[in-house]
Order: sequence, then C-alpha cells, then structure tokens
Amino acid sequence: MKGLYVSPSPHRASDNSTAKVMLMVIIALMPAAMAGCVFFGPRAALIMAVCVVSCVVFEALCRIVMKKEQTVSDLSAIVTGLLFGMNLPATAPVYVAVIGSFVAIVIVKQLFGGIGQNFANPAIAARIVVMLSFTSQMSGWVKPYWYSDFVDAETSATPLAAEWLTFSENGANYKMAPFTLGEMFFGETGGCIGETCAAALIAGGIFLMIVKVISPATPVAFIGSFALLTFIYTGSPVETLYGVLAGGLMIGAFFMATDYATTPITAKGKIIFGIGCGVITFVIRTFGSYPEGVSFSILIMNLLTPYIDKLTRTVPFGAKKAERSGN
Repeated sequence: MKGLYVSPSPHRASDNSTAKVMLMVIIALMPAAMAGCVFFGPRAALIMAVCVVSCVVFEALCRIVMKKEQTVSDLSAIVTGLLFGMNLPATAPVYVAVIGSFVAIVIVKQLFGGIGQNFANPAIAARIVVMLSFTSQMSGWVKPYWYSDFVDAETSATPLAAEWLTFSENGANYKMAPFTLGEMFFGETGGCIGETCAAALIAGGIFLMIVKVISPATPVAFIGSFALLTFIYTGSPVETLYGVLAGGLMIGAFFMATDYATTPITAKGKIIFGIGCGVITFVIRTFGSYPEGVSFSILIMNLLTPYIDKLTRTVPFGAKKAERSGN
C-alpha cells in the first residue's frame, strides 16, 4: 500500500510563466499606447520607445554588474518601460525619460533583488520621482493632434486641472465641464501619453480579466470607492463620471494597482487595497494641492501591502494554531 504524500499548496502546476503574463500585459497596453501616438504624434512614440529601451538596457547592465542571471527575457523590463512612458507627457525631455527609467529599474527594482522583490511598482515610483524633480518638464500639456516638435503647439490643461465654467440661469447656478464626457472617454484631451483614452484602457483591462491575468477585485474596488465618495461629495453623476474618466485613474486601476509583486495576494486583501487607493485618490484630488492622486495612492498602498496580507491571510484547512508553552 502506497502512503500519502503531504505537501503545501499549490498542488496543480500551471503553464503560465512570467514572460507569458508580461506578454499579455503588453498586448493589453497596446490600444492605449497606439491611441497616445495618434493623439500626440511621433513624439509620444519616441518617449515610450526611449523608456522601453532604457529599462531593458539598465536591467541587463544591472544583472551583469551584480553577477546574477539575466532576466531581460521575462519581459518585465519592457512592461515597466512602457508603463512609465505612458505616464509621461509627450513634451517630456528625453533625459527625463532616461532618468526615470534608471530610477524604476536600478533603484526600485534591482537594488531590492529584482522582479518579485521590489517594495513598490517601479513605474509608479519613477513617475513620482520625476514629477517632483522635474515639475515644469512634467507639466507641459498640449492639445491632441499637434504633431510638431511642440515648440509652437497649443498648450492645454488636463481635465483635472482645467477650470469648470460656472453660470446662472433663471436664478439657478450651473457648472459646465471643460471637456465633454465623449472627449474624455475617447482621449481627446491633454494629459499623459497613455492615460487619456479611457476606452482603450478599459478594453485592455477587460482583456486581462478574460485571460485571467488580473482579478477584477482591485480595479472595481478602486474605481467604485472613488466614484462613490465623489458622488457623495458632489451629488452630481456628471462630475462623478468626469472624475472617473479623468487623469490616471483607469491606467492606475487596471495596470498598476494590479501588479503581482506589490499588491495583496488574497481576495479580501485586493479589495482592501483597491478601496484604499480609491479613498486616498479622492482625498488628494479633492483636498490636496495636487490635481492628481493616483500615483501617490498606489505607492502608499504598496507600502501597506505586507500588513494587508498579514491581516487577510487564510488559515490552511485542518491547521491549528500552535499553543504557547507555559514555561
């Protein structure tokens, strides 16, 4: 009679690999990346290409210097570069793209041990660093379809920074949004390269859910909690939908708040993480000095992930809590 072999989970092997998962993410990002190139022209493609190439080169060099196995083939550096590039304005100088890529790969990722060991999403951390270090270069927004070198391009405020029009009619006060919901849904506004087209980002997010690369828990909790708080605060469905479509909420919820290494692993933890991101984003946008709060909210929740995992971890079936000795 053969004995039973007892081992911890998982008990079923999967043919998924890091490279396959990253490839799915790259495919999901393509609609928003291509939309950015259509709206902001060749300069947008250049910035994203510089970020991708820089991230791959920095990762390869890091692994050589650290005398560790090469990990460029897992495609994670390409995903980081693409995400970081999509979080930059098309007017960003090339050197800002290179410096940010260095921060993402060398400082945030490789110095902490490489993929799976980083404490925060590399693209998010890099965006915050360059946003605080190169404020003027990171706020050069232009209107879509300006394909020049941006020297004479018409500037445009982002939907979050633009002023709402107020007017009175028949004794009642009204507010008019600076952009229509249609313009924001399809990306015809100023903003970062890959954050303006909500339609493309939603399509990419749904694709990742269908192929089961991400769980809907975090995006739904993130967007839902932000929308609920915004509606309670404003009492306006239009302002609520405007806030959901504006800024980096969509790209953050679907592509950066779902990073495997820096977000909770339990279902409850993912929901808590998403709600935390939504609440912090709402607070920063409504009461803070920055119009956008998505990057800061994800970074803060990344730091809290180990504690969320500890609070929401499940007890293995049949396991009993060890009793302390009386000695």
